[in-house]
Amino acid sequence: MSVPGKRNGSHAWSHSQVTRREALQAGAVGILGLGMNHLAGLREAHAATGSLPAGKAKKLIFIFLSGGLAQHESFDMKPSAPENIRGEFKPIVTKTPGLQICEHLPMLAQRSEMWALCRSLTHGSNEHSAGHHMMLTGHSDLPTGFSPNSPSRRDRASIAAIAGYAMRKRQKNNLPTAVVLPERLVHNSGRVIPGQHAGEMGPQYDPWMIEASPFHNTSYGAFPQFAFDHQNRGKGDNRVFQAPQLSLPNGLGMESVQGRLALLESMNQQRRALGHHAQVENFDRLRQGAVSLLTESTVHDALDVTHADAKDLDRYGRNSFGWSLLMARKLVAAGVTLVQVNLGNDETWDTHGNAFPHLKDNLLPPTDKAVSALLDDLHASGELDETLIVMAGEFGRTPQITLLEKHYKLPGRDHWGALQSVFFAGGGIRGGNVVGQSDAIGAYPVERPVKPENFAATLYSALGIPATAAWHDVANRPHQIYHGEPIAELF
Repeated sequence: MSVPGKRNGSHAWSHSQVTRREALQAGAVGILGLGMNHLAGLREAHAATGSLPAGKAKKLIFIFLSGGLAQHESFDMKPSAPENIRGEFKPIVTKTPGLQICEHLPMLAQRSEMWALCRSLTHGSNEHSAGHHMMLTGHSDLPTGFSPNSPSRRDRASIAAIAGYAMRKRQKNNLPTAVVLPERLVHNSGRVIPGQHAGEMGPQYDPWMIEASPFHNTSYGAFPQFAFDHQNRGKGDNRVFQAPQLSLPNGLGMESVQGRLALLESMNQQRRALGHHAQVENFDRLRQGAVSLLTESTVHDALDVTHADAKDLDRYGRNSFGWSLLMARKLVAAGVTLVQVNLGNDETWDTHGNAFPHLKDNLLPPTDKAVSALLDDLHASGELDETLIVMAGEFGRTPQITLLEKHYKLPGRDHWGALQSVFFAGGGIRGGNVVGQSDAIGAYPVERPVKPENFAATLYSALGIPATAAWHDVANRPHQIYHGEPIAELF
């Protein structure tokens, strides 16, 4: 679990200095009243004002493609454009008449009745950190003092944090409302990308971070099967996808836990006598959440995906993309409301060069397979209608293909905030549907331009969060959740 740290006097996410397993086992100590900072993701989140209507979607899986998926090589191909724009890939038909997508997404093409596209999302930045902040928070404007090099508590709150806050009232258990996996998005220089935490809402509303994928500064993609380096520098990748183990420390059995809980209760009674009711109640809720995580068998099963049923592993893929989406599917089944899945570490989809072989061989195949398996699972169980799936990056890619000879042997596309395609499925989405249209070269929207505010509002609306909802700061001042209209044509 990530622990909010401090940098230059402001709260930020710092790189963990302990192993993943040590950190998660340390979380077990939280129920004993020790190291409560490991349970930040379980802190109380008051629901938004007003009652929540019964939305079509009860759960959300937000798939984020850091680096920026090329619209031309995925969901908005331009086969009639000049060669330096249309690229090397061919379009294929889907099950939806008139809808074509990339030839390297054949499994999704066969499931087009389950999903829809928005081909006209646009914002004003071509810079990674700004684009991440815009798409992960749903705000086109950057906050005052925004720094691309350091997350700050002046940043906007992430969609995951906002939705987790607003959906808390629906949570029927002590599990975290919002989870991000399998890793934080960290630049190869070591800096953490802004937009991932609760920002101005405060660290108590940060999503719960499951770090199962080790940091690597030159290798990208769905390791171990599809790991690659954008610049082919030849550095090895020996990472192991190791889901955290929520286990008690060695030598500590449940009898010891019960005994220490009894001691804590005695201490709590003394604290109550001293008038610290609010603090004690919050402590009790944290303890209950920790006990729930330790004792809930479905949570253990959800996290231990590398040892899942062989048939499931074959369908999702035995790689970080497949394991991550299988973990997300199991977590929403266990009762988590929102799961953000980062398919690849920071800038995995940043295909400036060597774009076509890397997309063809390493990026599109595991994505096609894992997302298709997720759709199949939710459809077969009857949960697709109540589980919204979205897939987006921080921006799209330039219409023109370029070659940066200093860094790459083969061409690619640069950053392009003006246009990207966004994938939607489930949660009341009308399958086989396309909203918006781009121009002839895939550069700008020419029909139904959509902003990050509309994107965020669509997610909130699908989850049944009322348009009047607000979150409240420490001074009890309301802050509106919606900053745009939902994309109504998707539903």
